[in-house]
Amino acid sequence: MKLSFRWYGPDDRVTLEHIRQIPGMEAIVTAVYDVPVGEVWSRESIAALKAQTEAAGLSFEVIESVPVHEDIKLGLPTRERYIENYCENLRRLGEAGIRCVCYNFMPVFDWTRTQLDHVLPDGSTSLVYYEEQVQAVDPVNGDSDLTLPGWDASYTRDELRDVVAQYRNLTEEDLWANLGYFLEKVIPVAAESGINMAIHPDDPCWSIFGLPRIITSEENLDRFLKLVDDPHNGLTLCSGSLGCSAKNDVVRLAAKYAKQGRIHFVHARNVAVLENGFEERAHLSSCGTLDMYAILKALHDNGFSGYIRPDHGRMIWGETGRAGYGLYDRALGATYINGLWEAIEKAGN
Repeated sequence: MKLSFRWYGPDDRVTLEHIRQIPGMEAIVTAVYDVPVGEVWSRESIAALKAQTEAAGLSFEVIESVPVHEDIKLGLPTRERYIENYCENLRRLGEAGIRCVCYNFMPVFDWTRTQLDHVLPDGSTSLVYYEEQVQAVDPVNGDSDLTLPGWDASYTRDELRDVVAQYRNLTEEDLWANLGYFLEKVIPVAAESGINMAIHPDDPCWSIFGLPRIITSEENLDRFLKLVDDPHNGLTLCSGSLGCSAKNDVVRLAAKYAKQGRIHFVHARNVAVLENGFEERAHLSSCGTLDMYAILKALHDNGFSGYIRPDHGRMIWGETGRAGYGLYDRALGATYINGLWEAIEKAGN
C-alpha cells in the first residue's frame, strides 16, 4: 500500500508542506487544472507539478484525473481528436513518471450530492445525498439557479439542455460500446507508457436524471474488465461510491479484484446508507455503514500494493475551504488507514 493525498495545485489551501507532515504519507494525487477538457497538457505544466511535489519530499506518481471529453462518451465523430489528445497526455505523463491515472466515464454529471455542508450530530459538516432533493431538480427545464454539487459549472443552461438531450438518446449499450472503443485506443498507449488506468465508479452508483450509468456493480465491473482484458485496464475501488448502495458488498469486491491484480487505486471513505440516500461520515467503521477494517484486510490479504488515499473528509475544527477536501479530517483518515494496515500486517505475521 502506498498512502497518497489529493492536492489541487498551488492554489489549494491545503499545502504540500502540511500534507508531508501526515505520518506515512508517500505520494501526491493531482492534475493539471487550467487546461480545457479534451486538450493536451503542456510538458511544462506537468514538470512544474512534479518539481513542486518532489521538492516537498513526496512522489509524483498518480493523476486524478485526465477527464474524458463528452464527445468520447457520446461516440461522436469528433471523438477521434479527443482520444488522440488523451493518448498524448498519457505519453507525457508516462515520461514524467506517472504510474496511475484515475478517470471516470460518467455522462455530464460527475459526483453528485445534494448538500455540501450538512451538519452531523457532532457538529462537523459533510457531503450528503438525499433522493427527494434530487427529484426536485430538473437539469433541463428548471430554474437556472437550481443546480446540484458536482455539476460542471462550465455549461450554460442551453448547453446543458443540449448535452442532456444527446445522452437521453443514448442507451446503456451505446455507452458500453463507446467505453470499449475508448479503451481499445487508450490502454495500449497506457501500457507502453507504464501507466495503469483506474476507472472510478459512478458516484453515486445509479442513474441520475434518467441518464445511463454503467460502472455501478459487480456484474458491470466484471464486464468492464473484459472489454480490454489487460492488467493496465483496472479499477479505482472507491468504497464510498460503491458502498452507498446496499446492493454492493465492498469487502467482496475488494478481495475479488485485488486478487485479480486489477485494483490500481483505492479511495477509502465511510458512508451511512439511508433509505433515501446516504451521508458521508468520518472514516472510522462505527461512524457509518461500511466495515473499513474488513475492506482493508480484504485488500491486504489479496495482495493489493497500489495507491490509496483518504477520500472526502468532513469539515472539522472550524476549517473552511473546498468541501470534502480539507486537511484535518482527511489527515485523520490517513492516520486511521495507516493504523489499520499496520495492525493487519502484524496480525498476519
